[in-house]
Amino acid sequence: MTFALETAAHPEGLRRVAIDPVSRVEGHGKVTLLLDEHNRIQQARLHIVEFRGFEKFIEGRPYWEVPVMVQRLCGICPVSHHLAAAKAFDRVIGATPVSASANAVRRLMHYGQLMQSHALHFFHLSSPDLLFGFDSEVAQRNIVGVAQAHPDIAKKGILLRKFGQEVIRITAGKRVHGTGAVPGGINKLVTQEERDTLLRDLPQMLQWAQDAVDIAKALHAQNPALYNNFGSFQSNLMSLVRPDGAMDFYDGVLRVRDATGKILFDGVEDQRYLDLIEEEVRPWSYMKFPHLRSLGNALGWYRVGPLARVQNCDFIPSERAEVERQAFVAWGHGSLVHASLAYHWARMIEMLHCVEVIGELLNDPALLSGDLLTQGVRQRSGVGIIEAPRGTLIHDYDVGDDDLVTRCNLIVSTTHNNQAMNEAVRSVARDYLDGHELTEGLLNHIEVAIRAYDPCLSCATHALGQMPLEVTLLAADGTQLDQVQKSSLGEITRS
Repeated sequence: MTFALETAAHPEGLRRVAIDPVSRVEGHGKVTLLLDEHNRIQQARLHIVEFRGFEKFIEGRPYWEVPVMVQRLCGICPVSHHLAAAKAFDRVIGATPVSASANAVRRLMHYGQLMQSHALHFFHLSSPDLLFGFDSEVAQRNIVGVAQAHPDIAKKGILLRKFGQEVIRITAGKRVHGTGAVPGGINKLVTQEERDTLLRDLPQMLQWAQDAVDIAKALHAQNPALYNNFGSFQSNLMSLVRPDGAMDFYDGVLRVRDATGKILFDGVEDQRYLDLIEEEVRPWSYMKFPHLRSLGNALGWYRVGPLARVQNCDFIPSERAEVERQAFVAWGHGSLVHASLAYHWARMIEMLHCVEVIGELLNDPALLSGDLLTQGVRQRSGVGIIEAPRGTLIHDYDVGDDDLVTRCNLIVSTTHNNQAMNEAVRSVARDYLDGHELTEGLLNHIEVAIRAYDPCLSCATHALGQMPLEVTLLAADGTQLDQVQKSSLGEITRS
């Protein structure tokens, strides 16, 4: 992480502090803080500064190419985009439901994806902060430092992720950017040898996943004041649930709870998500701000991901994870848990659930034999919704009679959490930075808050209308000759 304290006065007489880039997240972002002469926080914002135009350059492509194309959004969660797109185009070609074999293979692929992504985030990206402390030495605060000080923990994290990646390789053809899912089904089954290889390692993975939950739970018990209050604020929660209220990462209906736990919406079908959600654009970020239509942008924003899913479902349909979910819920003493750091505990409960589900799926005979493809009555549009590692992921497409995509809208997990991450930045800045002389350790507190959401900024950057742009012209000696800015509204200013 680097940070810059700019001594030049802001136009409003405030100083600007920039954390640029935010480290140990997927993609590029920065945080800006505006401070007065007494180091009081006047404004705190998370800016997404990279732009990716997937929603536009997918237009005009044959629909069957899209499930492979969209996973290039990200190298960490490609399977989620691959499957969400495939589910959307299942609707387009009338393949609903897909065959039992396609459903089993896709689910196995997806739960392997969640497992490896959760292991990566907790052990590689967040454990240095959690194990060493937010103010610890920068040179130690990384996965190498964890491996040196806690070799057993690092080993478990690496091998848990490796197992998840092997599940993906077997079902999708490659660990990253595979091609296993196609509109209407899948292109390969799992062989008996592949299944048996995974089954041999499963008991060890199950124990290590349980150990990971125990680590996260112990961290909360050791410092309940920190874990209950750091980046804590109330919000609505949204996720998919199974029709019977169970946790389900691959399919289901949308459910929303308010901050008190009351269910606001339930049973919303994936094809009707626009009845529930709308998006807002703000000029200082490439990432949109979704909210519930009925509540508006001030009250209707919400959180998604592990913290939402573990509390939004009625139960987890696997034995060990359900026991751990009940312990998590009990931590709230009758109220929802709203602290940002609780994402880590919830995330490890989900990883344990993934290992349990993988074990169930590996014993499903549909993995080894059955129909690969299904088709039915052709439609002009389709929506695919899935629970990606970071939260609810929506793919929405229109397709012409010539099989070319005419419209694409993606609302990714990190976009849903955009307002929440900004709230977390403001909360931590107010509680830890306000009125203090800023140090690297204090600024890292803000990064810790952002990392709790496991943001994938590469996935989340889209733009509506014109692209904001800044161009600076420098002479050979580095002297600035000219600078031009274009706003998202197309207004041009020169400094």
